[in-house]
Amino acid sequence: MKGLTVAAVEGLPLFGPGDDLAVIVGDAIAAQGGLQDGDVVVFAQKIVSKAEGRTVPLAQVTPSARSREVAAACEKPAELVELALAEAQALMRTAPNLIIVRHRLGHVLANAGIDASNVQSGEAGETVLLWPTDPDASAQALRQALQARFGVKLAVVISDSLGRAWRMGTMGTAIGSAGIRPIRDRRGETDLFGRVLQATVIGVVDEIAAAASLVIGEATEGTPVAVVRGAVYDVDEAAGVGEILRPIEMDLFK
Repeated sequence: MKGLTVAAVEGLPLFGPGDDLAVIVGDAIAAQGGLQDGDVVVFAQKIVSKAEGRTVPLAQVTPSARSREVAAACEKPAELVELALAEAQALMRTAPNLIIVRHRLGHVLANAGIDASNVQSGEAGETVLLWPTDPDASAQALRQALQARFGVKLAVVISDSLGRAWRMGTMGTAIGSAGIRPIRDRRGETDLFGRVLQATVIGVVDEIAAAASLVIGEATEGTPVAVVRGAVYDVDEAAGVGEILRPIEMDLFK
């Protein structure tokens, strides 16, 4: 019987700037039996960003006139809007309590991925968390360290919970990856009745991120890393998440 297992990594601390994720997470994984060839280790974006020092106190941000204008339209703090616009290629939409941008990495999402949940604020007031500067590079570094420690070939995915344009609710989505081709192109294969598949391209890296999000959680779970075992994917030493992003010239909703 085919199967897939998704296991939360237990016993992890609250992470902060400068923490060595590979060592800390590796210790916790070792305590749970280690890793196998083909495993995918999924890291919640928040702990990667925290370890890389991507926290910003809003009190330290000086909004521009443009940010104040957009903030008035979307009813959000001008300091948050300033950070979002700095992280964005383009401002896509605003609505009350909503700002949608095309992130500098190509993703279209709310608030440029900037979030305050599960981020401890200090004396300076509310602190928010930005995405890693280069999530693919972060994933690659984690992959290399974990492979060296456990002596296996594996993949690493960095995930965040993103909304979807035509559906309610967020879903675990890959924003960085290493060791895995983000899409699994099955065009040219045949179905059960011999028909040649013409358009079947699977976003496997997002499917894995979504599966992991079921155990990573969003609130008080305290399990920001999961190991996915049994997933079918194509190994790729060079690919990153950018391969899964639809090119702007193919935008169907402009």
